Amino acid sequence: MAVLPVPGTRPATADLPTPGEPLGDWLYLTVTRGDAPAGDTRGTLLLCAPPRGHARAAQACAELAAAGGDIAALPLKDVYCPMVYAPVTVRAQGEWGGRPVTYTETFANGCVMAARTGAVFALDG
Repeated sequence: MAVLPVPGTRPATADLPTPGEPLGDWLYLTVTRGDAPAGDTRGTLLLCAPPRGHARAAQACAELAAAGGDIAALPLKDVYCPMVYAPVTVRAQGEWGGRPVTYTETFANGCVMAARTGAVFALDG
């Protein structure tokens, strides 16, 4: 399976695998802020064997491992978020445990996204 960059994203360049290197568990993650499909989009490749390619790779990989690679099964953090509408759409595509992963969800704001997805979509560190 080839990983192609999403138009408008800024891929991570550090710690990318060398050609032919096995990827293990991996996800290409994007976060788009705003209502427009071509809003401010950031993206990175999260590799988990060893953790790299993501500002908080070790934490994101540990959280995903605890959830069996199922982003929707990540535990909800107990935080209070403001009732401000500043939509954030997250997308993940890749492979975990030999199974394909596809996930897309729009959250009301970044606080709600962080409470629901932990370190996985914390692309800014």
